[in-house]
Amino acid sequence: MKSTVLLAAVAVAALSLAACQKKAEAPVAADAGTSKAAVNAAQDATGAAVGAVSAATTAATNSTDGFVTGLVTGGLYEVQAGQIAGKKAQSPGVKAFAKMMVTDHTAMSKAAEPAVKASGKPVPTELDERRKGMIDNLNAAKPADFDAAYLSQQEAAHQETLTLLKGYADGGDDAGLKAVATGAIPKVQAHLDKIHALQAAAPK
Repeated sequence: MKSTVLLAAVAVAALSLAACQKKAEAPVAADAGTSKAAVNAAQDATGAAVGAVSAATTAATNSTDGFVTGLVTGGLYEVQAGQIAGKKAQSPGVKAFAKMMVTDHTAMSKAAEPAVKASGKPVPTELDERRKGMIDNLNAAKPADFDAAYLSQQEAAHQETLTLLKGYADGGDDAGLKAVATGAIPKVQAHLDKIHALQAAAPK
């Protein structure tokens, strides 16, 4: 099982490198007339690929440090992104989803807090640079581009979180955190299903 996950991580790593190359080329494309939204979308795609590699690696190694870092920073990102979307989203459905993200991820973080503290692992108090960049892109998005950008970020973030949770639920060595991971999986899967429904309903 671990070897399968590691192979998946390597495959995603290759995609990540390709995305990084596109990111490096983005300023030139922007000078040639490419919109800022397209550049930010490329940056978000790079961040999604890096996040997928990180989650798959943590799942493969069952790293408790990595799990705590991913769980806490992921929760912080979800709340901040949801607060922005609550103000900037154009669709009532996306606004309602953003409000649900703030409520649900605040509650999930609160519920996980005792197990996270009991693990004795370092607990992040702010976003990492990758997620800060994603928040910056949401803040910079124009109204017409916002909903698609937010939902795209949310799809990648929830897929990353599911990989993290399932990996630790299956093979983690901290019983309290394994229980947190197992309990959170259905909620995160439900969020991902809702994201896909909103994307399918969006104007083409």
